[in-house]
Amino acid sequence: MTTVLIVPGLRDHVGAHWQTLLAARLAARGGPVRCVPPMGRADLDCATRVAAIEREAQAVEGPLILVAHSGGCVMVAHWARQTKRAVHGALLAAPPDFDRPMPEGYPTVDDLRASGWLPVPRRTLPFPSIVAASRNDPLADYGRVAELARDWGSRLVDLGEVGHLNPASGFGDWPRAELFIAELSHR
Repeated sequence: MTTVLIVPGLRDHVGAHWQTLLAARLAARGGPVRCVPPMGRADLDCATRVAAIEREAQAVEGPLILVAHSGGCVMVAHWARQTKRAVHGALLAAPPDFDRPMPEGYPTVDDLRASGWLPVPRRTLPFPSIVAASRNDPLADYGRVAELARDWGSRLVDLGEVGHLNPASGFGDWPRAELFIAELSHR
């Protein structure tokens, strides 16, 4: 059975976030699911976060699908460059544009650079992936996310105007994530 590994972004645990709700729903149905522990915004060290993905991924036996949101998408791109772990696929939802200044309350470009996030990896990912992008994400212009998807070799899905696909944008549960997981599982 395929294990889903949830990779959160630069946030603390949020009970109403679609990833949290997805993990609970999958677990309630007996599906194998693991979560990379959220590390909040205080410790921005990219290498620490990549190591956390590696620990969780290596603890899984059998097929693995990653489900990342926001900064978690960039973490996955960094992790993919160094891991030897086979991955069945990845859903990368609402990746931010770390090369451009983000709204107040988010790390600066200088902070991200100093913490090892930049440059954002642009090589083709070594596994199938879907990038789900919003037309009005305050953390990334749709055109810039489309470039990331192209560079990563990902299938780009236009979600319309869903903000950053988080509770602040009016999103909690996101059932469509399970459809993308099913698509990746059957590849």
